[in-house]
Amino acid sequence: MNTPSTPIYHGGAKAWAAWCIAVAFVSYYFSFQTTYSIVNASVQKDVGLSISQVGHIAAIYTWVMAACQFVSGPLLDRLGARRVLLPAIGLVTLGVLTFANARSYGMLLLAQTLVALGSCSGFVGAGYIGGTWFGWDRFSFMFGLVQFTSSLLAVLSQNLLTWALPVLHWRPLFNGAAAGGALLLGVAILWLRDAQPIRTPSGHATVTLLQGVSRSLARVARVPHAWAAAIFGALCFGVLLSLGVVWGPKLMTIRGFGGESANLASSLLWLGSAVGSFIFPWVSDRMRRRKLPILIGLVVQLCTLALLLYVPTASRAFDMVLCFVFGLGNAVHMLAFSTAADVVAKEYIGTSAALVSGIMSVVAGLMISRPGMRAASGLEQGVAPASLALAQFAARPLMAGLCLALIIALLMRETYPASRN
Repeated sequence: MNTPSTPIYHGGAKAWAAWCIAVAFVSYYFSFQTTYSIVNASVQKDVGLSISQVGHIAAIYTWVMAACQFVSGPLLDRLGARRVLLPAIGLVTLGVLTFANARSYGMLLLAQTLVALGSCSGFVGAGYIGGTWFGWDRFSFMFGLVQFTSSLLAVLSQNLLTWALPVLHWRPLFNGAAAGGALLLGVAILWLRDAQPIRTPSGHATVTLLQGVSRSLARVARVPHAWAAAIFGALCFGVLLSLGVVWGPKLMTIRGFGGESANLASSLLWLGSAVGSFIFPWVSDRMRRRKLPILIGLVVQLCTLALLLYVPTASRAFDMVLCFVFGLGNAVHMLAFSTAADVVAKEYIGTSAALVSGIMSVVAGLMISRPGMRAASGLEQGVAPASLALAQFAARPLMAGLCLALIIALLMRETYPASRN
């Protein structure tokens, strides 16, 4: 890794400029993905998609992102943020432009693939910048702050799009978003810098780089706890992405919400996640514990999702509170990064974050697609369409995923540095 164990920088204008650009990038592609939950009905109608294709378009992003994300951390460790994030911003911008002008299922898949290729280094890159510019002792807090900011902006994007869609067609809106990406790329070229110069190996640089990436991944992959953290976090985040990107508004519609109010309620999942992503890392550091906050967050998720699926609507306000509280509890997936970082050397923290984030993407892809497949199966079996019974049938993989995450968390050891032998 090119970052020293004792950081040189601890903030300042250059540090905040780099961090803000990285967070703006995460928010940019994250907002694009979350607003798909609002526009997918319009896209489905205009392009002529089936309900399963709607789910596959969302899922392809997470699958491609997962395949590439495992190498993003090692690449950041060896090339630095600037040389990795600048091409990434360009790819995402191109993907958004392709999405805005897509006329077929294939073009939509291509758009999502381009966005995924660029996005794979965004979240890990923001965490990397937080560690290198502000110190690795603040890694957990700064990483939580990234998720807080990006989730909060995702909420704003969802609601702005909800208000704008009755006035503007989705295509010009996303063409405008592509223009915003081009502007972000220009800003990054001017002001995104690494905390210290990154030296690349001489000689056969590409071969040496690939060998280094492989060695870093193999080193982290030999740590069993890193896998446990990744799987627990993946199951947790996969449920949030499934609800927040595709199925949340549909569930709220079944519970009696209108179109705009269903989108608003669904956006509260991200607002809760934003608040929780700030709170849980802070609470974990104050308690000097990882395991207990994780268990609390998982229990909160199971209880609130069960209420949304199995208890009839008491009031719309109460259902909105449930959405917010579910997102709040779900934010414990951020502690998967923290507990994985606890058990590896500092020079492998970027790689551990990439491992966790990559597995999150794999599982999220499965989680996004499964409810749609089960909904189609339920309709074939005679379950009433647009009914709570169909929602319960479709959401069983989500409930099972949270139950499995709870079991893994119960078996995980405490890893906060103060408790190490």
